[in-house]
Amino acid sequence: MALALQLRLLSLVTRLHLAPRRDLTVRGPDEPLPVVRIPRALQRRQEQRQSGQQGPPRPVLVRPGQLLISARRPELNQPARLTLGRWEPAPLASRGWKNRRARQDHFSIERKQQEAPALRNLSSKDSFADLGLEPRVLSALQEAAPEIVRPTTVQSSTIPPLLGGRHILCAAETGSGKTLGYMLPLLQRLLGQPSLDSCRIPAPRGLVLVPSRELAEQVRAVAQPLGSSLGLQVRELGGGHGMSRIRLQLSKQPPADVLVATPGALWKGLKSQLISLEQLSFLVLDEADTLLDESFLELVDYILEKSHIAEGPADLKDPFNPKAQLVLVGATFPEGVSQLLSKAACLDSLTTITSSKLHCIMPHVKQTFMRLKGAEKVTELVQILKQHDRAYRTGSAGTVLVFCNSSSTVNWLGYILDDHKIQHLRLQGQMPASMRAGIFQSFQRGSQDILLCTDIASRGLDSTQVELVINYDFPLTLQDYIHRAGRVGRVGSKVPGTVISFVTHPWDVSLVQKIELAARRRRSLPGLGSSVREPLPQQT
Repeated sequence: MALALQLRLLSLVTRLHLAPRRDLTVRGPDEPLPVVRIPRALQRRQEQRQSGQQGPPRPVLVRPGQLLISARRPELNQPARLTLGRWEPAPLASRGWKNRRARQDHFSIERKQQEAPALRNLSSKDSFADLGLEPRVLSALQEAAPEIVRPTTVQSSTIPPLLGGRHILCAAETGSGKTLGYMLPLLQRLLGQPSLDSCRIPAPRGLVLVPSRELAEQVRAVAQPLGSSLGLQVRELGGGHGMSRIRLQLSKQPPADVLVATPGALWKGLKSQLISLEQLSFLVLDEADTLLDESFLELVDYILEKSHIAEGPADLKDPFNPKAQLVLVGATFPEGVSQLLSKAACLDSLTTITSSKLHCIMPHVKQTFMRLKGAEKVTELVQILKQHDRAYRTGSAGTVLVFCNSSSTVNWLGYILDDHKIQHLRLQGQMPASMRAGIFQSFQRGSQDILLCTDIASRGLDSTQVELVINYDFPLTLQDYIHRAGRVGRVGSKVPGTVISFVTHPWDVSLVQKIELAARRRRSLPGLGSSVREPLPQQT
C-alpha cells in the first residue's frame, strides 16, 4: 500500500516537471509588452507617504464683500450680491449631510438687513390718522401704547379695507403687527353700534378665536388697555380648567364686548348655552392655518355655524340685525388651505392681503444650521447657554427660547439643565392649566432668561426680548420652522435675532436643504405657495 502511494506521487511529480511552463517573456518582436496601469491618485498618495509630506492645499477663491451664505468650507460661500437662477444648480453646503461623516459641519444664512421687513419703505409722514381711524381710537392707542407712532406695512394695508366692511384674509410674516391691524378696526366698529340687551346670557359683539391659552392671554393684554380707554369690556375665555371655571369667566359683570377665546372653551360654553353669538359683529380667526387644522376644525366649524357671517359690506349696516365681519390672520397658509377656508366663508368675498416676504427666509435674522450626532446635542446646548448666561449677566444679551418636539424632551432636558445649574422655565402642552398659567408672561417680564418649550410657544406669541432661538429638535415641517424663527426679529425688538438649529436625522437634512436652496435663490419656501398668492380682488 505504501509502495503504491509512493509510485503515484512520483508519477505526479514527473508530469509536473515535464509539463511546458507558461512563458511570460516576449517570443517575438511583434507581440506587445504586458502593461500594468496604476491610478495617478494612488501614485501621488504613495509618493506623499514615502516623502512624508502632504501636498500643497488647494487654493480657495473667496470673493470680497458681504456674504449671503457662509459655510465651514469657504468654497461653498455665496456672496450677497449673487442670486442663483431658478434652474441654476446650487452648490449646497448641506448636500452631503445625510452621511454620518458630515457631523460637525455647519453653515449660516447671514443677516442682510437690520430692520424688520414690515418697517422698510415707510415714510415719516405715515400715520394711523391717514388710515381712517376715529380720533378717540387714536387717543386710546396713544394712551395704551405711546411707543407706537407709525403703522407697519401690514397695518397700512389691512386697516382701511376692514373699516370698509370687507372680509379680510391677511397673510404676513410673523412679528409684522397683525394683531393691532385687526384690533383697532374691531374696536371702532363696536363704538359705532349700539349694544342690544335682548339676550339673557352673555353675547359678545366681537370675538377673537386663538389656538392656545397663552396667545389668548397675550391678545387680551393688547386689547384690554385700548378697550378700557374706549369704555369697552375685553375678557378672556381659556380652557383647561373645567366647566366651573368657564361658568365663572362668563358670569363676570359687566359682560364682555370683546371676547378672546380658545375653541375648546368656547365650544363648551356654546354647548352648555352659557354664551350666545347672536349679536356678533366682528369675528377674527387668529393663526387661522392652525385653527383650520384637523385638531381644531370640528370645533371651529361648530362656532362658525353659530355665527351669522355677513355676505358683504351691505349686510353690516343694520345695527338691529347684526352680522359678523370675518377676518382670517396667519403667517403661513400652506397648499390646500383654500379648501379649508371655503368652510369659513365664500372665497370670492375675501379680500386677500399678503406681504412680500410671506413664506420667505427672514432677511434680518441670522440662521445657523449645525450637523450633529444625537449624543452631541446636549453638550453643544449647554455650551451655548453658558456663553449666553455670561453675556446676559453683563446686560448685553436678550432671552433664549429652546424648542423641542415633545413634552417628554422638554422635561428630560430640564433635568439636565438643573444638573448644570442653569436656571430656566418650562412650557409644554401636557402641563396642567394651573401650571401653564402665566409661565410665558413670567418669561416676558424677565424672571428667567431661558424657556424650554414645545411648539405651543411658537404661534403668535410676542417675544420682543428674545435674542436667540435654539431648535434643539429640528421642526417637523417648514411651517413650524417659520413660526419658531419668527420669535426673534419682531417689530419692536430691541436686540438682533439669531436662530441656531441642531440637525440630526435624515429627514431634518431634507428640510434644511429646502431652506438653504430657497435662501440661495431668494425664493419662498417650497410647499407653502397656497392660493393666498392669487390676484387680489379689486378694492373700491
